[in-house]
Amino acid sequence: MDPHLKAMLEQLAAAAEGVEVPPLAVIPPPMVRAQYQEQRIATNQGAPKDVVTKDLQIDGAAGKIPARLYTPAGAAATTPLLVYFHGGGFVIGDLETHDGHCRRMASFAGIRVLAVDYRLAPEFPFPASHDDAVAATSWAFDHAAEIGADPARIAVGGCSAGGNLAASVSISLKDDPKRRIAYQLLLYPGIWPEPETQSRKDLDGPLLTKEVMTWFETHLAADGHPDAWRVMLSRVTDLSGLPPALVVTAGYDPLKDEGRDYARRLSDAGVAASHVEYPDMVHDFYILGDISPRIVEIAKETAATLKTALA
Repeated sequence: MDPHLKAMLEQLAAAAEGVEVPPLAVIPPPMVRAQYQEQRIATNQGAPKDVVTKDLQIDGAAGKIPARLYTPAGAAATTPLLVYFHGGGFVIGDLETHDGHCRRMASFAGIRVLAVDYRLAPEFPFPASHDDAVAATSWAFDHAAEIGADPARIAVGGCSAGGNLAASVSISLKDDPKRRIAYQLLLYPGIWPEPETQSRKDLDGPLLTKEVMTWFETHLAADGHPDAWRVMLSRVTDLSGLPPALVVTAGYDPLKDEGRDYARRLSDAGVAASHVEYPDMVHDFYILGDISPRIVEIAKETAATLKTALA
C-alpha cells in the first residue's frame, strides 16, 4: 500500500481506538453526509486554483438540480466536456466532496467539467439518482453552446457509485442519435455484480467496508425494482455499441474485481475499453489528493488519457 495512505489509515484507527461508535444503520444519513464532506474537503486543500467555477441549476428528472461548471485557465471558447457524477453510494457525497478531484481533472486535462449534484437516497430512492444522471447528461448536450462544450466531444465519468451512473447513462443513451457520448471515465465503479466477486468476499475495507456497502444498498432500495438493471449492470447482456471507456481500479478495494470484469465485458462486446489497476491504492483515492503525491500523479495520468480520447 502507498505509505502515505497507510499512515492515514493507521492514524484513523488510532483515533478510533476506545471510542464507542454506534452501528452505521442507526446514524441518520445527513450526519454521515456532513462528516464525509468535512473529511473530503480537508484532503483536497491543494487542488488546482487555476480553475474558474460557476454554480448552475440544470434540469434533473423532477426539476432543477445543482451543478458546477469547471473551466481551466486559458481554455478556448469551446472545449470537450466531462459530465461528472460523484461517488458516495447514492447516499452521501456532493459538489464539495469531489470539488478537488473535479478541479484536477479540468486543470490536468484542459477541458471543462460539469459536476452534477443528483438527488440522494433514502430521501429520493432509486431510480431518482439514475433519472437525474440521464437528464443532466441530456441537458449538457442540449445546452453545450451555453457552457462552452463541443457536443461531439462530451464524456461521462464518475467514481464508485458515480461510475455506476456514468456507465448506466451510457447504456440509457446508447441509441439516442442526438446525444452521442464520446467516452466513459469509470473510476473504481460499482457494478453490483451477480454473483458476488471474490474481492467483495475477501475485502472488508479499508474505507469501503461491508457494513458501509450494506447501508448504501439498503437506502438506495433498488433491489426488486423492475429497472434494477440500471444499478446491477451485470444484468445487462448487450454492451455492444457503447462509447470507448477507461476503467480504473484500486488494489485495496472490494470493487476491484467487478471493475476489471466490466472492462473485459466491454472489450468482449467490441467496445474500445482499457483497464488500469493501481495496486497500491484504496477505494476513494482520487478524492484524497492531499494525502499522497502519488494520487496527484495518477490524476495526471488519468487526465492525460481523457484528454487524448477527446482530442
